[in-house]
Amino acid sequence: MTDWRGLGEVATLVVDQLDAAPAAVVAASRGRVRGCGAAGKLDRTDGAPPADPSTPFDLASLTKPVVALTMARLVRAGALSLEEPLGALVPWLADSQSATTPLRLFASHRSGLEAHIRLFEPLLRGQSVALRAAARVAADSRRSECHGDAPNEGFPPVYSDMGYLLVGLALEERGGLPLDALIRREVLSPLGLSTRVGSARQLAAVGDAFEARVAPTEDVAFRGGVVRGVVHDENAFALSGDAASGHAGLFGDAGAVLAIGEAILDSLDATSDWLGPDDLAPLVAPRPGGSLRMGFDGRTGDAPSSGARLGPRTFGHLGFTGTSIWIDPDARFVGVLLTNRVHPTREHVAIRVARPAAYDAMFDALDGDR
Repeated sequence: MTDWRGLGEVATLVVDQLDAAPAAVVAASRGRVRGCGAAGKLDRTDGAPPADPSTPFDLASLTKPVVALTMARLVRAGALSLEEPLGALVPWLADSQSATTPLRLFASHRSGLEAHIRLFEPLLRGQSVALRAAARVAADSRRSECHGDAPNEGFPPVYSDMGYLLVGLALEERGGLPLDALIRREVLSPLGLSTRVGSARQLAAVGDAFEARVAPTEDVAFRGGVVRGVVHDENAFALSGDAASGHAGLFGDAGAVLAIGEAILDSLDATSDWLGPDDLAPLVAPRPGGSLRMGFDGRTGDAPSSGARLGPRTFGHLGFTGTSIWIDPDARFVGVLLTNRVHPTREHVAIRVARPAAYDAMFDALDGDR
């Protein structure tokens, strides 16, 4: 039997006490104990609707773990291999500087690519962005110190949106579907989440007033004002519009993101037919040179964003818009914090203090002995 706890005080801590975002929704589980809570309004205007547990948020880079899970499903099905080079997976990039780099190095941020390039720049001039030309720029964006073929363990890790953009394209090519449709088929539908997580176009098609319900993000002049109901990430918007790219493009509610985390724990425990421990091992195993894994990150530093309570095997991910998930397999803990901290501006960075405080508060609130 599930023991439910209210986590409204945790969400209030984020919104009111720490002023990290207009809206926050938290969801967490610790064994059989689960909880959720919401606080704040969707934007900072008078009369704005309140956030609630069903509010969808732009998940930003929480898209990457879901893409990695999609990749793991395709590997298990034999549709591709982590050892396949980019040039074999995406033939139209076979003459790029990254053509011989295997998929696993892009997915673990060890392909030697730049962290970020403003591929969306033509939009500032009123022009469109050609996907293949932009992908070629990404594939050729080797850092100056990364020469020739990648060593077996890869180049020193640098978190790279460019790498995950290419992962998304590789999955599309081999999977034979647009990335958002592939994610739905391999991850969301098997977990019963296809109406709660997806690209903007997928959730808008559900017919439940997605644009009115979704938390708005930044006020961006060249995009006509406040971004709402379409991805905040400029490169994903330029290349995929209302669909999804490998590095960003998914939306979802906190409870649905929690369910993905719980499915990962079940798979690690070999209690799920969706994925097994061997399928997930490449994604969650620590890797040399840094905390970055394959679609996930680990705890870093003396004050990790996952707080002080979670153990050394914890893994998860952050999203630029103010989203995060952390999973501690030893404590059987999954915590999710969704906010729109970039509304109305990305310069508001109080989320850096709010995240660890929120995860500590979630963990304590779900203490089974309390």
